[in-house]
Amino acid sequence: MKLYNYEVIKGDAINLKLLKKNPSNLSKGWSAEYKFQIQLHETNKRVGHINLRLEDNDEVMNYIGHIGYSVIKEHRGHKYSVKACHLLKKVMKDHQMKRVIITCNPKNFASRNTCELLGAKLINIVDVPKDLDCYSQEESKKCRYEWVIN
Repeated sequence: MKLYNYEVIKGDAINLKLLKKNPSNLSKGWSAEYKFQIQLHETNKRVGHINLRLEDNDEVMNYIGHIGYSVIKEHRGHKYSVKACHLLKKVMKDHQMKRVIITCNPKNFASRNTCELLGAKLINIVDVPKDLDCYSQEESKKCRYEWVIN
């Protein structure tokens, strides 16, 4: 899978600065992915990160999702995750992604709200198998949302 060079994807309030491109590693079950830093548009101050996994393997589709994001605590409440997801649409379209799965802990109401603000639909809540790297006592269940890219 070809990975493109998106140095900075500019938005109104935030930008996404490309930190790393990881090719897929089929022997380890890893999807090709992009890792971006979420930065304030005016100052380039780091406020969080967002990842986009490009492939539809079992772990991505059922437990970790195509998109993962986090905003630093003191910068929460500004909808930066929603804005970052919208900026990622360009990357998703360049890779012919028509829909993505986003997962989160059922008790993570901020992340669930992000999914709902995007227009993603809750598919189901699944148990995470104990033998997966993404399993922990706090992460034993995942909400699975589907976001159709327009």
